[in-house]
Amino acid sequence: MVYSFKVSLTGIKGFHRIYHLSADNTLYTFHKQMRADMEFPQDQLILFKAFDASGAVVARYGLFDLGNGAVDDITIADIVKKGIKSFVYFYDVTNKKSVNISFEGEVPGASSKSCPMLADSKGPNPIEFENGYIAFEDLPDDQRHLPSESDKNRKKSLDALLSALKDEDDSDEDLAGGDDEDDDDDDEDESSLRDDEDGMEIFDGSEDLTL
Repeated sequence: MVYSFKVSLTGIKGFHRIYHLSADNTLYTFHKQMRADMEFPQDQLILFKAFDASGAVVARYGLFDLGNGAVDDITIADIVKKGIKSFVYFYDVTNKKSVNISFEGEVPGASSKSCPMLADSKGPNPIEFENGYIAFEDLPDDQRHLPSESDKNRKKSLDALLSALKDEDDSDEDLAGGDDEDDDDDDEDESSLRDDEDGMEIFDGSEDLTL
């Protein structure tokens, strides 16, 4: 018999791991598989805190027997028989670092020979979320967009900037053009004045002024 368990993080949609475990796999086997796959520290105490369907704590399983048996004595068949529906698995008890594990049910037609196995994976390892990683699914709605949409938005912003700069250049040219016309008028006035001065008749007293 093969059973499915889902590993998740509280409040984070962008992470999960799906494991297939055979009935005779132990919690210690499950622990080692998760530790290898998700790169959990190897020198820390671990604990499976077990809950029933109502959410009540029914057992605690550690490397040493805490009253309900040690992890290398408890099989998945035992878990199913006791009606355990979920765990909080502390992979670092000292620093209270944990993931959630939910019992998903039997996997019809699956072979137990390949168990334990990682059947599905989504998102980076939990340590990345501790370091501030935010998955796409966990972004606020106003920040969710595909890369292509982001490129389009950047192009629109660039086009708007270039258009504004062009309008500003056109405005400067208009102002410059008006100044040139004024300068041309001034040049014409000065030219007329010079022409008048050059064309002025100078009388030296010998001309006949009776005409």
